[in-house]
Amino acid sequence: MGRFERRGFIFWILTVVVGCAGLAWGATQLSRNMASDEFMDIESHLLRFEKFSPTVTRDLLGRTSVRNLSACDIHGQRALLLLEMPLAEAALRTGDVRDFDRHLQSLDRRARETLACAPRDSLVWLIMFGLEVLHGHLDRHSFGLLAMSYKTSQNEAWVSLRRVIVAIPVVLSAPAPLKEKILTEFSDLIRHGFLDIPAAAYLRSSPPVRAMLQSEIEKLPSYSRHNFSSALEKVGR
Repeated sequence: MGRFERRGFIFWILTVVVGCAGLAWGATQLSRNMASDEFMDIESHLLRFEKFSPTVTRDLLGRTSVRNLSACDIHGQRALLLLEMPLAEAALRTGDVRDFDRHLQSLDRRARETLACAPRDSLVWLIMFGLEVLHGHLDRHSFGLLAMSYKTSQNEAWVSLRRVIVAIPVVLSAPAPLKEKILTEFSDLIRHGFLDIPAAAYLRSSPPVRAMLQSEIEKLPSYSRHNFSSALEKVGR
């Protein structure tokens, strides 16, 4: 697998994490929301794994009002980060390296500026970690970004569901304390009934990672193991 293909696999993971699956929202709804600056409404739809059409997304990102948006408008910046991810993924699928890199640079800049205003935003720390991995950096610094995502979120399933997909593929390379957090979060999601995304992460894992996850699954109560087994069957169809 070449460098660009590896980046594609990692980026696919990241796009799932930040919410790029589901039914597209209509342009009429977007226009109404943008007219009243209701970024929280846009963000809430994206965080439910919904998405806008590519045409509407490009129109939104190109608007002057968006370009002039304050870095400290956290809901707005989150929404724009989530909106741009599918465009980068589309550029990757078509092999448009220049457009792909342009979106990566934009995402990186926006994430850094957002963290300067909201240093405890766990989702943006997670996006920063994913971008570092895309740049080929899987080291102490990049894992520090993932550690910050854990540190700044406490028992928030909406973040955990996204984080488990990014973290599981790299768990073997993670420092020991962070590895424990990744595995604990995986098993906690199953224990609390959040099954489909952990099941997808499990099925896409390499054999060594799957063996590690299986050891965590075996520690769960029998009803949790049964429910997870059912989820594996459903997701694997």
